[in-house]
Formats: sequence, C-alpha cells, structure tokens
Amino acid sequence: MRLAHRRRLIIVIGSGIVLTVLLVVGLYGLLRAGPGGNEPAQPQEASMSLRAPVLAARPRPILETSDPAEFATRVARALLTWDTRYTGDSSKWEQVVVEAADADEAVAVASDVRAYLPAPSMWKRLAAYGTRQRFEVQSLKVPSTWSTALEQATPGQIPSSAAAVTVVGTRHREGLWKAEHVRTTRAVALTVFAVCPKGHPCSVLRLSLPDRPLP
Repeated sequence: MRLAHRRRLIIVIGSGIVLTVLLVVGLYGLLRAGPGGNEPAQPQEASMSLRAPVLAARPRPILETSDPAEFATRVARALLTWDTRYTGDSSKWEQVVVEAADADEAVAVASDVRAYLPAPSMWKRLAAYGTRQRFEVQSLKVPSTWSTALEQATPGQIPSSAAAVTVVGTRHREGLWKAEHVRTTRAVALTVFAVCPKGHPCSVLRLSLPDRPLP
C-alpha cells in the first residue's frame, strides 16, 4: 500500500511540474510574440527577476511637430507602447495614432495600427500577466526606394509634402508571473509615411506592414 501511495504522490508531483513548465513556456510565448502580439518570434533577450510593482502607463497624445524624422519617432513610440493594466482595451492605444492621422487616411491608418496591436483575445490573455510594452528607437533613415517611388508616381498620387522614414529599434515587453518579472526584447523596423505641409504639423498617411519596412 505504501508503494502505491508513493507512486500516486510521484505522479501528482510530476504532473504539477509539467503544468508549471507549460505555463512558463506559454507565458514566454505570449511575451515573445511579434509586433501585434499574434505571431511568435524569437526574442533577442529574455530574463526573469523580482521587481517592485510599476504603475500602469496610459495612452498619451502624439505631440505635434513639422519635422518628419521627429514625427516618425513619436509615431513609432506611440504605436509600440502600451500597457494592458490600463483601463479598457487596445482601442484606446490605437486611437492615439489615429488622432495623428491625415483626415482622408484615418480609416486606413486605423487598420494599419491594428496590425501592430494584439488582437482583443490576445490582449485579454496578456492582461492576465499585466503585460506592458515600450519601444526604444535606435536609428532612422529615409528608405532608398522612396525617391524612386516619388519619381514613378503619377501627378497628385503622392502629396508633395509627403515623407517616408524607417524607424529601427527594440521592443521591450514585460509581464509578471507568480511574482516573477519576465522580460523579452525583439528587434522591430517599420516605415512611417507622413505628410508635413510647410508651416503645419505632420500627420500620418500610412504605416508599413509589421516587419516589412520600405527598403
């Protein structure tokens, strides 16, 4: 009887270990996900450590500027910065970028933004871990093919004050699992298409697809 009891105990303990491993692997999978949080991607770095609680970030408007490079930087940061601990869903973070969009392209820009944000179902899963994300900009450049695109465009197809800036940086994603702070990083590149009329602030025309910046 004692042997049978020990076997049952070992089975229970073993099952608990397997479940714990699966939960940890699942959490890392969520944190490793691509820009929109829906596709897995290999992180550059992953670490776990104990940290004090951090207050939830909140959506902040993109400050106006007439400089295309600075505007692209601000848009990229706003696009790739969010916190599931903040009240509401991802739509509030989406609206930050949409509010900076050109009036005629707002609907298209909203669609572009949603490709970068976690889907509603994924957002709920990430919220269970208090997941938040921020973006660190590392470099800016004008795509080499942008001048060709301007030359080949038909008259009026691209506004004369349009600009394209590719932003390259690192996405930092963090979450909490059983009092352990989990963090992953991932390289991200995107192209921000903007229109910056002389004497007026820039606005977003479109965004490239995730991980597919204009070459």
